Amino acid sequence: MFLGTHTPRLDDKGRLILPAKFRDELAGGVVITKGQERCLYVFPMPEFQRIAGQLREAPVTNKAARAYSRVFFASAHDEVPDKQGRVTIPAHLREYAALDRELVVIGASTRVEIWDKQSWDEYLSASEDEFADIEEGVLPGGL
Repeated sequence: MFLGTHTPRLDDKGRLILPAKFRDELAGGVVITKGQERCLYVFPMPEFQRIAGQLREAPVTNKAARAYSRVFFASAHDEVPDKQGRVTIPAHLREYAALDRELVVIGASTRVEIWDKQSWDEYLSASEDEFADIEEGVLPGGL
């Protein structure tokens, strides 16, 4: 399970050093793709394959499933982190997420998310007030 918030930097070659506590689980390979709210999702290969299987089961007649699959798979980039735990984020994904030098990498349970620091700060500021109000809808019965 991926947890926590980390603040690495993007180097001049578009590489990110993955947080040390995530490296073992991601060492076998990752898939980086577009996520919601203009962040990037980083999946360990087994988790990406599980999601791909779910999307394959969606009927091809479902317009939303087709649209989601197109963007999800067309933007996906697979890679094995190097010995220093670095992965290269392709230019099209850096552009989509407006990634500059300062990043925020968060653990989001079964995936890792990569955010531009300013975008994350703005998202968090806008979302924290709503956090307490949405628990009931997300976790029936509460904690």
